[in-house]
Amino acid sequence: MQPKDFYYLGKILKTVGNKGQLMVHLDVDEPENYQKLESVYLDVYGERIPFFITGIELRSRNAAIMTFADVFSADEAEDYAGREMFLPLADLPDLTGNQFYFHEIEGFTVIDTVFGEIGIVESVLDLNPQALFQIRSGEKEILVPVVDQVIKEIDRENKIIRIEAPEGLIDIYL
Repeated sequence: MQPKDFYYLGKILKTVGNKGQLMVHLDVDEPENYQKLESVYLDVYGERIPFFITGIELRSRNAAIMTFADVFSADEAEDYAGREMFLPLADLPDLTGNQFYFHEIEGFTVIDTVFGEIGIVESVLDLNPQALFQIRSGEKEILVPVVDQVIKEIDRENKIIRIEAPEGLIDIYL
């Protein structure tokens, strides 16, 4: 599999204790859905390698303690601190309605209720505390908040996102 076939799950932050456990940050909306993971992929020498999991204990909103098979000491675990974790895109459940994965809407046409077609989604900027659609309109870039109040419809079949941008927002860019 190629790197494009994976999505970012989170990051290994540090070791915990002396038995090889790792504190991880899960960059997901519902961490409880990941409590039964069997493996994650880490970049090792330029390759995505699966690491099998023997235990996951959720701690707070997005923090968990993870234990890998065959990692038995803090010294062994230290080799993985700071690494990013990935899962195959094929493992993502299909979303319906106005729910979407950021990577899935790249290339969708954005149509505003006032301005009509305003451009194509280049990417979603996942900024704290607000994600933004990065929309290309000719030579211009338009940034629109990714919020339920703005998104009116996701039409996957026709690759269209219908929005109702806040008054004056599109004017700033055009």
